[in-house]
Amino acid sequence: MAFHVSKRKLKPKEEEEAGELNIVPYLDILMNLIIFMLLSMSGLATLGILNVSAPSYGGGGGGNNPDEKPPLLLTVAIAKTGFYVAATGGVLPGIETTGTAAEGAPPTIARKADGTYDYTLLNTKMKEIKASFSEETKVIIAAEADTPYEVLVGTMDSTRETADRKLLFPDVTLASF
Repeated sequence: MAFHVSKRKLKPKEEEEAGELNIVPYLDILMNLIIFMLLSMSGLATLGILNVSAPSYGGGGGGNNPDEKPPLLLTVAIAKTGFYVAATGGVLPGIETTGTAAEGAPPTIARKADGTYDYTLLNTKMKEIKASFSEETKVIIAAEADTPYEVLVGTMDSTRETADRKLLFPDVTLASF
């Protein structure tokens, strides 16, 4: 009978390493992701910026100059029935009725028969107001809480500029009611 010696026992046992973690590949991946995210964010930021400001609270300046005209404070309210256009610093041309949706007044620009908002009529109304108040650049857009985003963007587009890219009221302030 032949005695067979195992080769496993003859090889010297290698010591196991202490288990250092090689983090270089992990850092390479992380740096590539960070650079990719920074580049993609800078590209997206230039494509979709609108200058919109929040309402500011605070006292006005102290000047009591009687020759100075008060600001127009043009407001376009988006309701379920249509657009309500109003101003506190002047009389708007072509707007006879006054009141709000809460008071039951009819909207300044009612919705179309198919239920969509009439952005072209709103743009026409903004042109009339801009003709009367040529120095004014601010508009406050107030919307109900459940107003769809597309309606809000369409309203901002209709109040900001005309179809041939002439500025109407580029300084938009968002509000709610």
